[in-house]
Amino acid sequence: MSLRLQMLGTGNSFAKNYFNNNALLQDGAFTLLIDCGITASPALHEMGKTFRDIDAVLITHIHADHVGGLEEFALFTQYNCETKRVLYLPETLAVPLWNQTLMGGLYQEGVVGSLEDIFEVRLLTPGVPVQVSPGIRVELIKTPHIPGKDSYSLVLNEDTFYSADMTFRPDLLLKLVQERGVRRIFHDCQLTGQGVVHTTLKELLSLPEEVRRMIKLMHYGDDKPDFEGKTGEMEFLQQQLTYEL
Repeated sequence: MSLRLQMLGTGNSFAKNYFNNNALLQDGAFTLLIDCGITASPALHEMGKTFRDIDAVLITHIHADHVGGLEEFALFTQYNCETKRVLYLPETLAVPLWNQTLMGGLYQEGVVGSLEDIFEVRLLTPGVPVQVSPGIRVELIKTPHIPGKDSYSLVLNEDTFYSADMTFRPDLLLKLVQERGVRRIFHDCQLTGQGVVHTTLKELLSLPEEVRRMIKLMHYGDDKPDFEGKTGEMEFLQQQLTYEL
């Protein structure tokens, strides 16, 4: 079964020329939205789609460029779709997502008082693969991003690593390639500066060539044009383009 990844956006949280780094994972009959940031809705609109075209959404961590559009997603599907949409969520994020992010906008006395009132919630456990659809299998890996704030990366169909947001973990990347057979890596990339909460281009360039050839770069800033041709074997993902997996 053909699996396709279409990037709604490829920008970091401050980018103005690129939408938030969110993606559509499609197996032909099912569409999973990976993260739902502030710009998810206008990005879909620009592509001729709406939230009606999404079967489920998966959240990797709680930052606005990854969950800032979830309130609109919830309200749109509540009033425009016959069934609740599935929300895949790391089990450690369920309480903070509702209490700290969504309750203020979605709470309606006697109508909506929890995530379960508006989504079909399915909690995920790191290291336990879940068959999201006939052609999509997802496994969470807890990865470092913001100290004291849980964040997760994804292994898709056993052979593709999707970092979401993380600091540099060369040991993990080498293990995924050498021991687990990962063949593709979609990795966030901070193009300049020190890697305080993200992996930098300089750090990724330090990886072995065999690994660099598997990497496509995402979650970059508006300075991306200045780095064309300076990323070695690694290519930039382009927003709205579709990639066959």
